[in-house]
Amino acid sequence: MQNTTTAQANKTALGHLRVLDLTRVLAGPWCAQNLADLGADVIKVERPGAGDDTRSWGPPYLKDGAGNNTTEAAYYLSANRGKRAITVDIASTEGQAIIRELAMQSDVVLENYKVGQLKKYGLDYESLKAIKPDLVYCSITGFGQDGPYAQRAGYDFIVQGMGGFMSLTGERDDLPGGGPQKAGVAMADLMTGMYATIAVMAALTHRDRTGEGQYIDMALLDVQVAMLANMGSNYLTSGNTPKRWGNAHQNIVPYQTFATSDGHIIVAAGNDGQYRKFVQVGGCPELADDPRFVTNPLRVQQRDVLVPILADAKYA
Repeated sequence: MQNTTTAQANKTALGHLRVLDLTRVLAGPWCAQNLADLGADVIKVERPGAGDDTRSWGPPYLKDGAGNNTTEAAYYLSANRGKRAITVDIASTEGQAIIRELAMQSDVVLENYKVGQLKKYGLDYESLKAIKPDLVYCSITGFGQDGPYAQRAGYDFIVQGMGGFMSLTGERDDLPGGGPQKAGVAMADLMTGMYATIAVMAALTHRDRTGEGQYIDMALLDVQVAMLANMGSNYLTSGNTPKRWGNAHQNIVPYQTFATSDGHIIVAAGNDGQYRKFVQVGGCPELADDPRFVTNPLRVQQRDVLVPILADAKYA
């Protein structure tokens, strides 16, 4: 007979799965947290004495009942919800044995150690596959398991720059404050965690159909380049390198912020009908049928003419 906890777990989407989380900082923990949110039993392994790097990434810290800071950094808490945590020294023979035992009881192993580091301890995919053939094993690194940058450490900020994101983010170079900007949150890390989640779920589906495990090689730089989406496609179809547009949009006009008498507004006219309604409500109905602006391609071509008109105080 199942106990109450087991019965409740089995009612969740992934309540039948166990995940061994050997990751730290953000990309890997974010993937593991996604799986925990879906019901998986996630066991997070941390270093004795120090734990995950993000435990010290504060302030702010969680406060106790008396309003005093605890040692739980908000950053750590943001990526480790729903997990059980233990400390294991994987450099020791005893610690390696513990990890192998946990891996044999798990469906998924997540790790983000430097390339080749876990092989020294017999905890790489090939070693664990030998004792659990149906294991899904996901390695997350900055630049992948092979290639010229494989041995480099990968941080979100560096990858946002290398992967093209910062060349698209920030005010236009010809305006005050222009220049590259990173996103306000670690987009490369977070999206790598999301892509890893999808890959793990696909590998689990493959395992359930075939009985075979899978190895997943997930890299921050690969994900960052993929994230460029329409901007990457713009480059591939035109040969022109996309540039920064601040709060404006490369392919849609008007699609940006405008200053008003009591703050800023966001205008997102995603089609010609919305544009017509905007200029009518905004007090300049004559622009709705102006032949220079009646379609979005025309408005993109005439951006430098239309936007100053819309930004004029009498229409704001």
